[in-house]
Amino acid sequence: MKNKLLLKCLLAACALTGLATAQAQDYQLTSPDGKLNIGIYTDGRLQWSVSHDGTRVLLPSDIALKGVEKSSSGKAISFGPDVKVRKATRQSVNTSFATPFYKKAEVKDEYNALTLKCRGGFSVEFRAYDDGAAYRLVSELRKPYDVMAETADFNFAQPGRAFIPYVNDNRNGERYCFSFESYYDEVPLSQMHADSLAITPLLVEVADGKKATVMDGGVENYPGMFLTFNEETRQGVQAAFAPLPVETFIGGHNRLNLIPSERADYIASIDGPRTLPWRAVLVTTQDTQLADNDMAQRLAPACRIDDTSWIKPGKVAWDWWNACNLSGVDFKAGMNTPTYKAYIDFAAQHKLEYIIIDDGWSTTESLTENLNPDINLPELIAYGNQKGVGIILWAAWRNAARNTEADFAHYEKLGIKGFKIDFFDRDDQPAMQSIEQIAACAARHHLLLDLHGMKPFGLQRAYPNLVNFEGVKGLENCKWEPTVNGVPMHDFPRYDVTIPYLRQLAGPMDYTPGATMNANRWNFRGINDQPMSQGTRVHQMAMYTIFEAPLQMLADSPSKYAKEPEYTDFIAQVPTTFDQTVALDGQVGEYIVLARRKGNTWFIAAMTNWTPRDLTIDLSFLPAGSHEAVIFSDGINADRDATDWQSETRKLSPTDKLNVHLAPGGGWTARVTVK
Repeated sequence: MKNKLLLKCLLAACALTGLATAQAQDYQLTSPDGKLNIGIYTDGRLQWSVSHDGTRVLLPSDIALKGVEKSSSGKAISFGPDVKVRKATRQSVNTSFATPFYKKAEVKDEYNALTLKCRGGFSVEFRAYDDGAAYRLVSELRKPYDVMAETADFNFAQPGRAFIPYVNDNRNGERYCFSFESYYDEVPLSQMHADSLAITPLLVEVADGKKATVMDGGVENYPGMFLTFNEETRQGVQAAFAPLPVETFIGGHNRLNLIPSERADYIASIDGPRTLPWRAVLVTTQDTQLADNDMAQRLAPACRIDDTSWIKPGKVAWDWWNACNLSGVDFKAGMNTPTYKAYIDFAAQHKLEYIIIDDGWSTTESLTENLNPDINLPELIAYGNQKGVGIILWAAWRNAARNTEADFAHYEKLGIKGFKIDFFDRDDQPAMQSIEQIAACAARHHLLLDLHGMKPFGLQRAYPNLVNFEGVKGLENCKWEPTVNGVPMHDFPRYDVTIPYLRQLAGPMDYTPGATMNANRWNFRGINDQPMSQGTRVHQMAMYTIFEAPLQMLADSPSKYAKEPEYTDFIAQVPTTFDQTVALDGQVGEYIVLARRKGNTWFIAAMTNWTPRDLTIDLSFLPAGSHEAVIFSDGINADRDATDWQSETRKLSPTDKLNVHLAPGGGWTARVTVK
């Protein structure tokens, strides 16, 4: 009997030893092409690493979460330290999904996956793509709890230069209240300011000429991810999150913001089983891989709108940037009915789908009461309907969130097509909850949304009526750009050829291009009511192909466009969604060459920073045959007068290689109709 008992104890001990060994084992996950490898380590704490084709990219980096149950016991919740794996499940996925409101008609979604089901009520899902690695935590706990902290570290093996979009211009000095618009500091990662927040995506150059880009995706009912310098390792960044607001006050620009005056000691409240957002690292060997990347779409939740037939992307005649400046009219231009009829006439003439009536049509406290008496909305809506032009209205977030259901129902009935909602300037959990509620409500009432003071985070796939986001230092910044020693403080052309690789990874951006007053570096001035752009006229034209925006603006005045019919006709004809995208050439911060197809028409564009360039564009992506092209180039004197341009019509075939010259801050663009 004693021998049997001893045998049972020995077997049990062996089983426990085997289980402990299994729990502490390392896991490997490889991408479909076999080049990218994720290492997962469970000995003492949960960590992951990433390598690519023999290059170490990410050193072992911590993954963890701490929480506290909402029950009276206040039981601590911990995941990551002392992790115990109960089950490992592998999966290979090779599928695709339709993306009718995107830069291509369909996105391929191919990856290998590993899910580790762990003790303590959590699982962690890893995905290895050919172009990147991602993971997310899955909370299986049924009892509500508060997330006190989430650890997401990204420690690079050999970090070099980084493109860091710092948080700045905080609303009323509140650390996490920010418009998500940042220029890029290009410095070695080791010189990143330890006391500063940065937003994503953030790029770091690593060994062997490769680049690693940190981003998050599929963020729902959870705060967005900021990044800070990891002072412990000194060669990486780590996640930071805005805590929940306890109290807010009305402040910010023109008192349009809801600014937290006090925040809790936790970042999120979890009510039951759910997935948390994805943490991702893209690994690229060519910068063109960043210019045509679908990671944000792959990691986003699937579409939640059954009928999307009413969603109509398109172009917009916009009033605010050009300060409603009209000339040659017989009425006083401004925020009034005759002015917006003129904008509708312009939109109809050029087959633009919409106009926007920006800030000033309503008060900051109501969308239905005490409206501007100089603007007759019913009359304008009826006039627009006659001309085939819809109207989109501006609103501040705190106003739009007050009576959303009633207000959206009212404006749907009235015939408004959508809202541009501004001054979110927060991505804490309540703000993210509000955005989803607004998006769902807008979908029920067939309203488009353009969100400002916010960058895309994945919800645009779930609710494709979210047709655009700002979160970019767009053309509006030219209105107040200061000059230092006779030149602008900020380098717009360099920024213009950086954001297609980085900011655009997250999703569409409302840059609002289309300036007709174009300036070189030494003759630019920031003039609010008569604004100009940095760079050439064709640099602006190229933006309509290169910048993703299902709802795209024509930012300048109809009166100025009337004086530039060839320019206006071209930009008006560039689609806002496409069937195919091909990134042809480029380097982050230097230049970009991109081609997009809609139906049987190709749109090709190139932009450079202040460095003039001679490029060769390989047209082998075109189908066989000889095709008619309309081409716009910088003029011979564009280096002196940025408005100088030239155009030509010629035949192009896939065997052609075009030699293209770009002036300083210049551009090149073409429309090729396939026969």
